[in-house]
Amino acid sequence: MTDRHDQDPGNGRDAEVDWQARGAVSRLVLGQMATQALGTAVRLGVFDRIGGGESSADALAGSFGTHPQATLRLLRALAGLQLLSETEPGVFRTTAAGDFLRTGTAGSMAAMARMFTDPVMLRGWDLLDEGVRTGETTFDTVFGTDFFGHLKEHPALSAAFNEAMSQGTRLTAETVPHHFDFGRFDTLVDIGGGDGTLLASVLREHPKLRGVLFDTAEGLAQAPQRLARDGLTERVVLETGDFFASAPAGGDVYLLKSIIHDWDDERCAAILRRIREVIPAHGSLLIVEPVLPATVPVDPPGGVYLSDLNMLVNVGGRERTAEDFSDLCTAGGFALRSVTPLPAPNIFQIIEASPA
Repeated sequence: MTDRHDQDPGNGRDAEVDWQARGAVSRLVLGQMATQALGTAVRLGVFDRIGGGESSADALAGSFGTHPQATLRLLRALAGLQLLSETEPGVFRTTAAGDFLRTGTAGSMAAMARMFTDPVMLRGWDLLDEGVRTGETTFDTVFGTDFFGHLKEHPALSAAFNEAMSQGTRLTAETVPHHFDFGRFDTLVDIGGGDGTLLASVLREHPKLRGVLFDTAEGLAQAPQRLARDGLTERVVLETGDFFASAPAGGDVYLLKSIIHDWDDERCAAILRRIREVIPAHGSLLIVEPVLPATVPVDPPGGVYLSDLNMLVNVGGRERTAEDFSDLCTAGGFALRSVTPLPAPNIFQIIEASPA
């Protein structure tokens, strides 16, 4: 039986539960401030400058040309977010989480952090209420063009986006080759595969498999360097094109990773139909995406639902349930065969379909 002193006399609820719930709400209210602090730190290069050692706020301010006291306040905010630790007054080192925000380190998330805290990614969120009212993509309202059109006009931003997508794919790339039997195929066609991070991982695990990497010229910009580093240049053909208009022939397994969630149902079906036109009867289609449960679970993977809203405000797509994917496959001329979750902490699943 709960002691009366542990309850809020105003509502009869457990005081500790209320306190934790209020704390959760407070963290959400302040979430945008945390995002801005993180983005500023990454753009300044705080985590790289501290590196594997320690640095004082004064030394960092001197190297950045920033105001000493304001720099100290930023660093202490980052320590409050558990990205840095203050080992003595005014002296900081990175935490285990902060280490992932250093560039050039194994598993670095610095490019992802830089891209997803960039004003280009955040401006559409300012009009989320409008997006919810209308169902329309608010990025287009802010910038006067669609997201990928904007990237095409800004090569440096496009390169940053490509690197962020590569970083975001690495965990999935480590697991996908071991959770699908690629060995029974001859040629893997990666549609919208960017710099080839996932394709390269599959080819390394399956030496007899050849690859085709298909994307826009902007999407493929970093692919030659990536494939050369992995020693795969001779096993991969690069093809530029528009996946709404065509898909490369000659493959027997076709891969779409983080493509379908970028688009509405009509355009997704168009992508699938282009693949259906060239895939052989014995071929397989693999869609690698998060799969939403029919209802939000008690302990949900919150990021996937925020990703869903990000698709709304920035690109016009959405995350989908297994039933949604089945309907899309049918509209594109495929039959869904299986949905295979990848092991945690990966949120992606492999959706396999075959020509109907």
